[in-house]
Amino acid sequence: MSDRYARHEEWMRRALAVAGSSGPDVPVGAVVYGPDGAELGAAANERELTGDPTAHAEVVALRRAAEAAGSWRLDGCTLVVTLEPCTMCAGALVLARVSTLVFGAWEPKTGAVGSLWDVVRDRRLNHRPEVYSGVLEAECAALLRDFFRLQ
Repeated sequence: MSDRYARHEEWMRRALAVAGSSGPDVPVGAVVYGPDGAELGAAANERELTGDPTAHAEVVALRRAAEAAGSWRLDGCTLVVTLEPCTMCAGALVLARVSTLVFGAWEPKTGAVGSLWDVVRDRRLNHRPEVYSGVLEAECAALLRDFFRLQ
């Protein structure tokens, strides 16, 4: 196993832990790491908590990371999320100039990193992050399956 993949697994375990704090929301966790590997922002989905339709884990984590970094430009940063981002979140990470995206489970209904769309690799955009998919995919998918089984 490469050092990079081991680091991605470690970071995904942190995102899974964050997802567990989502309360009544769909359990998705996101963590932004700086170029030095320091955690800059973490969040679970907060749509139910805040009544904000844009409060997806990725968007909230990006907001917190930008505040911590003192800039909306998150060059050199890595966003780790337990579920493939939707179009809104994929667009947000592109606009924030996130360098690397790591995600766990695929989202065939709304995914925008290869499932339905591929926003992050669209050559018409001026920024395209490196993508690593399927990291701890089984664990990430199980968290979602368990949540929806109880609904």
